[in-house]
Amino acid sequence: MLNAIPSLDRYIFRLVIVPMLGVFALAASLFLLDKMLRLFEFVAVEGGPISVVFKMLGALIPEYASLAIPLGLLLGVLLAFRKLATSSELDTMRAVGLSYWRLLRVPYAITLVLVAINVALVFYVQPLSRYYYEQMEYELRSGALGASIKVGEFTTLADRMALRIEESEDEGRRLIGIFARVANDSDQVLSISAREGSFLATTDDPNTIILRLSEGTIIQDTGSDTPRVLSFSRHDLPIDLPAIEQFRARGDASREFILPELLRIGWNDNADEETRDASQASFNFRLVEVVMMLLLPLLAVSLAIPPKRSTSALGVFVSIVMVVAYHKVNQYGEDVAALGRIDPIIALWGPFVIFAVLIIWMYYRVAHVPGGQAIGALETAFAKISRQLAKLFGRRRARTALPEDADPQLAPAE
Repeated sequence: MLNAIPSLDRYIFRLVIVPMLGVFALAASLFLLDKMLRLFEFVAVEGGPISVVFKMLGALIPEYASLAIPLGLLLGVLLAFRKLATSSELDTMRAVGLSYWRLLRVPYAITLVLVAINVALVFYVQPLSRYYYEQMEYELRSGALGASIKVGEFTTLADRMALRIEESEDEGRRLIGIFARVANDSDQVLSISAREGSFLATTDDPNTIILRLSEGTIIQDTGSDTPRVLSFSRHDLPIDLPAIEQFRARGDASREFILPELLRIGWNDNADEETRDASQASFNFRLVEVVMMLLLPLLAVSLAIPPKRSTSALGVFVSIVMVVAYHKVNQYGEDVAALGRIDPIIALWGPFVIFAVLIIWMYYRVAHVPGGQAIGALETAFAKISRQLAKLFGRRRARTALPEDADPQLAPAE
């Protein structure tokens, strides 16, 4: 089956797929690593289990993948055509009559596959995974994920008990230096101190746990002048677990709606105007981000080919800046459209049209104008700045290379 594919297409496929997968993995890893540091800090503060960090990161993978896929596609095609251009292979292909459109056959086949994947991500998988992430964050804050008692701080339990521990060992199963203050229904206050203790589950009531204390003292304040004092070697203190509210239903934000829900709510006359505007803005934002992927191969080719006798990588930098800037403009347009201040068509499809016209013009300059450059002015300015910097640092190196006792008249002429 592979033999039926022309060798040229197989060659271009290898050139595109390797850097594309590398950029995709690098971008996704950077996104996740940045978020991982924040999640570790958040989970540590809330006292939750470390395993929840990786569950929350897993829930964020679809969101980060939807950003990394277009970037990987763009740089994969760009680096492939840049290699063809700098090795003069592109000139040979053009000389034998191969057009840019013919060379883009394989990149566009890859693009269509990635567009389908991104549609599934942004319209179906990402809303559900985002809701799952919000749910885990809520449960971690509320204690439903097994958050532990914080060491050295007072923790309020069931509104009538304050608990503080000095040390925690064996993953929280052994507590050392315990102080508890408990108020009962008769407004009597018990102040309890113990050398150590541990939590035990009960079989008859899942909403109650037992704090078993060892070697301590109970001081009961009955309202009289002399409180009652009791020493114990072991004492079981029942603790009613606080009730945990159920997490909200999915759909609190428009980004949690899947495609059929966006269409049903966004164009429903019975829905309130704020919800309708937010749904329409979210739908157009996701759609315009996906459609833009169809123009990325043209942008990549436009920025991949440096001037003759040049190995400038300015196009790589410009491509990243353009894609990131366009994404930020779309995010701003979605926010403004969700507030009802501007129509989503204008806020999101207006920048798309401007960006598309710019990309098509850049591609036309490279593909159909002899010697044309998409960013020729930037390349010229970048080359001049590079030469000036090279001369400046070259002079400094020449001066520092002279020995201290050398004759200044023998120094190189400037």
